[in-house]
Amino acid sequence: MLIDTSGFFSLHDQAEKHHAEAQKLYRERRLRLTTSYILAEYVALALVRGLFHEKVLTFSAEVLTDATIEITWVDEALHTKAVELLQARQDKTYSLCDAVSFIVMSERGITDALTTDKHFEQEGFVRLLKYTIPQFQ
Repeated sequence: MLIDTSGFFSLHDQAEKHHAEAQKLYRERRLRLTTSYILAEYVALALVRGLFHEKVLTFSAEVLTDATIEITWVDEALHTKAVELLQARQDKTYSLCDAVSFIVMSERGITDALTTDKHFEQEGFVRLLKYTIPQFQ
C-alpha cells in the first residue's frame, strides 16, 4: 500500500480519529511505499495541525530509517509526469503530491492507499481510511 500524508498523520497522532485503524492496516501490510513529496507534505501538515515540532521531526527521521518503508524519491522525470497528469485532469483539485502518488501507484500496480484523501478514489484507487457520516434515524 502507499502511505499518504494523512495516513502518516493517522499513524503518528494518537488523537486522530483513524489512529487505531491505521495502525492495524500498517501492521497487516507487507508493502509500505511512500514518496519524498509525501514526507515533505507530512511535516507541513503535522505542524499546522499542532503537533510538536520535535515530535514531528523525530517521526520523520524514523520513517527515513525504517527498512520496512520503501521511499520513492521524486526526480525531474517523475515530477514532469505529475505535472502532465495535473494538466490532463484540470477538472480535479489534485495536488502535485497527489499526482506523484497516482503515477507511482499506477507504475507499481498498487491499488490501496493508507489515506483519508478522496482524490485517490476519484483516480480509481482504494482509500483505506474513510470518514463515516453518522446515520440519523
